[in-house]
Amino acid sequence: MVKAMINFNVPSTLIVGGGASGEIGNQLQRIRCKHALIVTDAYMLECGIVDRIAGYIKEKGISVSVFSDVVPDPTDKNVYDGLDKYKTVGADAIVGLGGGSPMDTAKAIAILANNPPPISLYAGLHKVANAGAPLVLIPTTAGTGSEVTKVTVITDTERDVKMMMLDVSLLAQIALVDYELTMSMPATLTAHVGMDTFTHGLEAYVSQKANPISDPIALSCMKLVADNICTAFNEPDNAKAREAMMLAACQGGMAFSNSSVCLVHGMSRPIGANFHIPHGLSNSVLLYDITKYSINGNLERYATIARTIGAADEGDSDKDASEALPAYIESLNQRLNIPRLRNLLNNDKELYEGRFDSMAQAALDSGSPQNNPVVPLHSEIVELYQAAW
Repeated sequence: MVKAMINFNVPSTLIVGGGASGEIGNQLQRIRCKHALIVTDAYMLECGIVDRIAGYIKEKGISVSVFSDVVPDPTDKNVYDGLDKYKTVGADAIVGLGGGSPMDTAKAIAILANNPPPISLYAGLHKVANAGAPLVLIPTTAGTGSEVTKVTVITDTERDVKMMMLDVSLLAQIALVDYELTMSMPATLTAHVGMDTFTHGLEAYVSQKANPISDPIALSCMKLVADNICTAFNEPDNAKAREAMMLAACQGGMAFSNSSVCLVHGMSRPIGANFHIPHGLSNSVLLYDITKYSINGNLERYATIARTIGAADEGDSDKDASEALPAYIESLNQRLNIPRLRNLLNNDKELYEGRFDSMAQAALDSGSPQNNPVVPLHSEIVELYQAAW
C-alpha cells in the first residue's frame, strides 16, 4: 500500500529510438518555435552533430543559432553567456544537445530567460517561480539521464561549489533519445557515463524516497547496464548494446529524479568541484565503498538489486545476496578499467586529505546523504573519502 502521495514528473513528449533526433524540426514546429538556440559544446560542433541537428530544424523553416561554449562541469558564467546569446539572437526556444553539461546549461539558461538572475537564487529545492523558456533536450551520451530530469548542477565560480537545483520548471517539454548519437563515444566515456547510469538506478532504488513507480524503472535501468555495459565498452559498434545503454540512461534519469540520489552523489559532487574529476567517474570510484557501507541499512533492497543484475542467485539469503553486490561493483569497475581515486589525483594524498572536512560538509549540505539507507555522520563521510583513496 502506498503510504504517501507520489509526484512523478517526466517530459510531456518523450521519443526514444534510433533516429529520434531527426524529429527535432517537427517538435519545434509543433510548439510554434520561430528561432531555436542550440546549447552545446565545442566537440559536438566539431564532429558535425550540431550541423545535422540544425539542418533538421532549418528544413522546417525555423531559424537556428548556436552557443557552443559549454565546458565540462558547467559554470554560472556559461549560463550567463548562453543567456546573453539567447536574448541577443531573439530565440524563443532552447535545444540542449550533448552530454550532461550542455543539457544542464540549457536548463539553467531556460529558467533565467523568465526568472531574474543570479542562478544561485535557485540552488536547492523548488525555488523557481516562473516556467522557463521552451526546452528540448537531445542526449549524446548514455549516462546522465538529464534529458528527463528536473535537476541541474551548475558550478558557482565565486564559491567553487557545485549548486544542485531541483524544480519541475527545469524539466524539458520534449526529450529526443537517439542511441545512434552515442555510437562514436570512446570506451572511457562509455564506461564512466555507464556507471553513472548504474549509480542513478541503484541510489533511486535504495533511497528513503523510493516509491512504487520509480522502483521498477530503477531495477530495469540496472539490469540493462549489467547486461550491456561491457559489450558497449568492448564493442563500440554494437548497436544493440548502445541502444540498451541509452534506454538505461533515460530510465535512470526518470528514476532518480522522481526518487532521489543518496550518499554517492552527495560525496561525488565535492570531488568534482575540488578536483575537476568528471561526474560519472567520481561516482564510479566511490560506489564500491559506499555500497559496502550502506547495505546494512536495507538488506532486502540491496539483495534485490544483486539478484536482478545476476550478482547473486535467487535462492541466496538477503544477507548473502546483498553482500555480493560490492564485490560485483568492484569487479565491474576493473573490467571497465576505472582507476582508483589515488590514480586520478596523482597520488597527492596530502592535498586530498586537506579537503576532507570541507568536502564532507559540502556533501551533507547538499541533502543527498540524508536519503541514504544509512545516514552518515560528518566523521563517517571523512572515513569513506579515506577508504576510496
